Amino acid sequence: MISNKMMEQVSKSSVIRAMFEEGKRLASIYGAENVYDFSLGNPNVEAPEEVKKAIIEILQEEKPAAIHGYMNNSGYEDVREAIAQSLNKRFGTGFNAKNILMTVGAAGGLNVVFKTLLNAGDEVITFAPFFGEYNSYASNYDAKLVVVPPNTVDFQPNLDAFSDLITDRTKAVIVNSPNNPTGVVYSEATIIKLAEILNEKQKALGTSIYIISDEPYRELAYDGVEVPYLTKYYANTIVGYSYSKSLSLPGERIGYLVMPTEMADFENFVSAANIANRILGFVNAPSLFQRVIAKCLDAQVDLEGYNRNRELLYNNLKAFGYDCIKPEGAFYMFVKAPVADDRAFAEMAKSKNILLVPGSAFGCPGYVRIAYCVAYSTIENALPGFKALIEECRAQA
Repeated sequence: MISNKMMEQVSKSSVIRAMFEEGKRLASIYGAENVYDFSLGNPNVEAPEEVKKAIIEILQEEKPAAIHGYMNNSGYEDVREAIAQSLNKRFGTGFNAKNILMTVGAAGGLNVVFKTLLNAGDEVITFAPFFGEYNSYASNYDAKLVVVPPNTVDFQPNLDAFSDLITDRTKAVIVNSPNNPTGVVYSEATIIKLAEILNEKQKALGTSIYIISDEPYRELAYDGVEVPYLTKYYANTIVGYSYSKSLSLPGERIGYLVMPTEMADFENFVSAANIANRILGFVNAPSLFQRVIAKCLDAQVDLEGYNRNRELLYNNLKAFGYDCIKPEGAFYMFVKAPVADDRAFAEMAKSKNILLVPGSAFGCPGYVRIAYCVAYSTIENALPGFKALIEECRAQA
């Protein structure tokens, strides 16, 4: 018998992954070219050439034992120092190697943070819509995920409701910007107000509340939009970063945590996070790709491919009559379902071989997420189906 906790997790298994598997099933019936799978945020833009070059250089020039061996649980010191200096150059921060911990992607990093911070019964606040795995991560440490209701006008965080939800059990707040699933970038004004609320609450409650800034999409921002770097606004900020999107390396599972020296209980946190990295079974981040990303800190995927997809999809959906805001970052579009039940609409879309993820999976019913990190032709070929869907919905109204 599997554990009761895992039985519960199985029953709540990811809707996104279920749709992805459904896409494979439909492709075997109708052919992959006739299935329009917008379910999974799997980058279709190739990794920069610098990545391939770095891999070859490392394998040719460095000793195998050095490439593939163990290192400090935090990761290679020279890699961490290089990342710290790159951040300092870009954001005007003051980090060094001791502020960086290499992780198995952003998800591994978030689990390290949760393992380090959370006691049973602690509360972690997040803003709807949110990445559904946060529920599983919190549950894994017997904590409670508290969800702030969405602001569906512009999908900036609902800060009035947020303030009312902070209690003496609140240990952390997850901020995800650019956001999955909306593509919204949280404005500087939003971040400043968020920091003000938390500083006031910390003082009133006599406790420390940490922001966990989940940033796998930081580099994917369009039209010159700036993504605020949260450690500059709030001392108790921990940043979780991943190269899955910025370098199109989702399967390599490489990322890092930033732990500012100014944060509360810094020395103990760093020590505990190192141990958490080990006892969660990660031990250390992948050794080869630590060395690879150190050579690629100035590289980035070609955003124009995603931007072309964004423009094509947004302009056509709006012309068809769909209600959505234009995403400023990431590669997702969050669209209001033209019927009340988002899950029913996602099922309707399957009749056109279009795979969408219901907004209910992100704590925001009534919407669907479209991951537009697909071939341009996939969007082109899916557009007649999107048009037919909204026309059918209108006819049924």
